[in-house]
Amino acid sequence: MVVNTITIIIPVFIIAFILYLIRAFKGPSISDQVLAIDALTYDIAAFLVILSIYLKIPILTSTAIVLALWIYAFDIYIAKYLEKKEMGD
Repeated sequence: MVVNTITIIIPVFIIAFILYLIRAFKGPSISDQVLAIDALTYDIAAFLVILSIYLKIPILTSTAIVLALWIYAFDIYIAKYLEKKEMGD
């Protein structure tokens, strides 16, 4: 059951990763690029959690939590930077 689920989940995540990367590189605005990097990173964290359950390696879950916290801090930093930049223009 888990193996069948993993064989479905992996291609879905790969397609999502590719679409997020395209949006990150070709995004029409900086907000679109930041959102794509956000979604990509959160999907990587979710994929690490799924992989840690499948492989029974709990350290991957800790890594996913650290990655999610890091990208959250990155979001706050970028949002404050963009807000300050737009207010100054």
